Amino acid sequence: MTASFRTARCEAVAECEFQVNLPLKRILSTEAGPFWQFVKYGLVGVMSTAIQALVFYVLASTCLKCLSPDDWAVKYLSLPSAAFTGEESWYASRGTLASAATAIGFTAANVFCWLMNRLFVFKPGRYRRHVEFAMFFGTAATATLLALAVMKILIDSFGVMTSLAVAVEIAVSFMVNFLMRKFFIFKG
Repeated sequence: MTASFRTARCEAVAECEFQVNLPLKRILSTEAGPFWQFVKYGLVGVMSTAIQALVFYVLASTCLKCLSPDDWAVKYLSLPSAAFTGEESWYASRGTLASAATAIGFTAANVFCWLMNRLFVFKPGRYRRHVEFAMFFGTAATATLLALAVMKILIDSFGVMTSLAVAVEIAVSFMVNFLMRKFFIFKG
């Protein structure tokens, strides 16, 4: 029986489910075309960013206390901020504390991201797993250090609120990481 005849005659529920799930399986595989690869990369990126943001804001609002009272997260999410006038000695370290919270969030998010990219986005196997993992983290660390420098400058030199600086940091990291992962780390 040909595939077109089977599609036209799809009477059995199992057959219909198989035919509906086949395109989804192709999209979820590492063999999906460039469009779906970028879409999946974006979705994994959104999930990874959510993990990084969650870890960042938990740390920034509790033990590292680097959110100012005018920060978006304080205003709209009612997260606690550090009470200060701007004259306290620790206020000058706000950028460093934000960088530390970001680095910890980065680590958690990138373990998740590496696993999801291997399973659903890129075709692994260009390098051995441990080399791939080291390259993945090395690329992500380089992109993040570059983006963290931008974030720290925005906060310390221009007085940009922490949440806006983090958004810029995420955008810079996203594009650098995609290009490096697609063309240098994974098979494509």
